[in-house]
Amino acid sequence: MNNQKNGLIQNGSAKEKYMTNQDFTPNRREFTGKTAPKKHFTKLFLLIFTASVFLGGCTSAGKPDSSGNVSAETTAATYAETNTAQGETETQAEMEVEVEAETEAETENETESEAETETETTTEADMNVPDAVSIDNEFYITEITDDIFSRIKGKSFKDDCTLPREDLRYLHVLHKDIHGETHEGEMIVNRHIAEDVLEILKTLYEESYPIEKIRLIDEYDADDEASMEDNNSSCFNYRLISYSNRISKHGLGLAVDINTLYNPYVKTVNGKRSVEPVNAEPYLDRDKDFDYKIEREDLCCRLFLEHGFAWGGDWTSQKDYQHFEIPSARIAEWYPER
Repeated sequence: MNNQKNGLIQNGSAKEKYMTNQDFTPNRREFTGKTAPKKHFTKLFLLIFTASVFLGGCTSAGKPDSSGNVSAETTAATYAETNTAQGETETQAEMEVEVEAETEAETENETESEAETETETTTEADMNVPDAVSIDNEFYITEITDDIFSRIKGKSFKDDCTLPREDLRYLHVLHKDIHGETHEGEMIVNRHIAEDVLEILKTLYEESYPIEKIRLIDEYDADDEASMEDNNSSCFNYRLISYSNRISKHGLGLAVDINTLYNPYVKTVNGKRSVEPVNAEPYLDRDKDFDYKIEREDLCCRLFLEHGFAWGGDWTSQKDYQHFEIPSARIAEWYPER
């Protein structure tokens, strides 16, 4: 049974409470913003319009006439001006918001573009330049393992080689060519100079000093001429000195040849000039500028000299511009029987 009290109808449920005046019907749902009656919006609009007209009449634009009244025309004009000004203000505000949004979008796009470019550049740099750890891992020394020995036996390490295998060391290095491209290199040297040569080659790599090839001479069947013609840099090869019966310092692994084609060995034999390799004639004029040329003041020569080597370019009776060797006096300390 419904009980009516204080203008509310109570039907036993707290949720079912409705106004009983004429403006609301008991069956209308609670106000949600969508179901309010239209007539109340009309009344509300009239009240607001009346108030705005009244207030507008009090502004400076709606001044009273001589009788002290504000004309309808003045009120209407004031109202129109007010609406126009408000519209212009809103339009200007909207334009400013749009411009600000466009500016922010452009800034965002520029920032993203710069970030992408930086990322691409960094990625390319990471691909082309090994980090310090990986560089160190690529420069190392090992003893002559069975696998390595199988590559040199009967070639650079000939059957009559008197130098013990245990006195040789294998070097793995990196080097850059004239275009700055990185290559792996291999060289076999005497154990007494292994650390020095590794340090020299590592410094040359870090300073981008160009060396075209560093391969075991065994890839050329231990043919010194073929290796030089291909501009290969190498060290150990058990062989005699050209036009002699003496073992070369290369036969002891105590001499290193660098960029051999462009830095030839030149001497006079029986009154005739001998050039090794034979295709190095264009590089005999040391006053000319050309790639891979070794000069006394360049980094390669200075490093070998600092590590106790002698340079064949300093010789007087002959010139061997590719050649760096340990002086005989020092070799005598290591191998007194020789």
